[in-house]
Amino acid sequence: MPRAPKLVILLLCFPKVLAGDQLRQGAFQTPEQAKSEMAARWKDYETRDLWERRAAEIRRGILEAAGLWPLPDRKAPPVRRHTVREMDGYRVENVSVETAPGFHVGANLYLPLQSGKMPVVLSSHGHWPGKDPLTHGRFLESMQQRCAVLAMMGCAVIAWDMVGHGESALAGWKHGVSPDELRLQLWNSVRMLDFMLSLPGADAGRVALTGESGGATQAFLLAAVDDRVDVSVPCVQVSAWFYGGCTCESGLPIHVRPGHVANNVEIAAVHAPKPLLVISDGKDWTRHVPDLELPHLKKIYGLFDAEGAVANAHFADEGHDYGPSKRQALYGFLAKEFGLKPDAVAESKVRILSGKEMRAFDEAHPMPPRACEPNSRIRLF
Repeated sequence: MPRAPKLVILLLCFPKVLAGDQLRQGAFQTPEQAKSEMAARWKDYETRDLWERRAAEIRRGILEAAGLWPLPDRKAPPVRRHTVREMDGYRVENVSVETAPGFHVGANLYLPLQSGKMPVVLSSHGHWPGKDPLTHGRFLESMQQRCAVLAMMGCAVIAWDMVGHGESALAGWKHGVSPDELRLQLWNSVRMLDFMLSLPGADAGRVALTGESGGATQAFLLAAVDDRVDVSVPCVQVSAWFYGGCTCESGLPIHVRPGHVANNVEIAAVHAPKPLLVISDGKDWTRHVPDLELPHLKKIYGLFDAEGAVANAHFADEGHDYGPSKRQALYGFLAKEFGLKPDAVAESKVRILSGKEMRAFDEAHPMPPRACEPNSRIRLF
């Protein structure tokens, strides 16, 4: 009997995914429909006690749908670190993290030059693919700039490959072909935080994460399910009516559960009353944030008397990116929340490296033996 294609095997592992009424994907609604639906659901959680119950349901629903409930007790993952480069005000090194047995994720670690307690920042990337996997994702100029500046400000920062991007693509992993990507990427985010908090000097009381587009989905999902996150900064993704257009964002039933329905605004709000900065623009599905999503977030934060803890940096004339003005909003917000000193011109000091220079796996540091077969469903724990 011939073997079934790997993709079929992956889908059979998730029979619920095939039920279309359990998934909300892409532009599932109009903004007007989303506004009406949120207004109706507000009655289900219009007190702090009711919202805390709903937040717990949303949190558990995400983990159950992703096959991560309950999250196990964990030690820091195995890590290989090499090729440390000292720059002007920061250092960067190439890292691989074994997030699950045989599943090795390429990453770059940015650290301040000065010693002392370091806030921790996870920096996830979105879906801007190019023909060369070493030119986008964690290798993008804008990613290197924001990670390096945050390191100059005193933070320990990590950027890592999403499944099927960067060195994951070079290893043969595909992106956008299986709902298992949501499970893998959320688990990778958890394990990246495990690693970062194991660093000497890491301040477990000052943990932030940020990302753009699909990376922002990772940001608000991890903030929803992991209480260790103190500050969440999702960029150009939080929308009441757009649910993410990739299987890594909405390929599993994280929005529609047996006991509730939630959109990405409500998932982002599970972080309440901790600080949340939603960065939006005028040329994508976040164009209505100031008038649609932000007021609903304020209502939820208001249940904790914490309206001031949620903010929106909106750039009406800009598009779908993590551009200079958006990065400045990030620096200012983290400076305020973590007691840091932002440097408005620090990006001019950043030396942009090539993807080849930043590789975790190369001839001198090959992928370890017995690595997971690409596009197979792997045991996470």
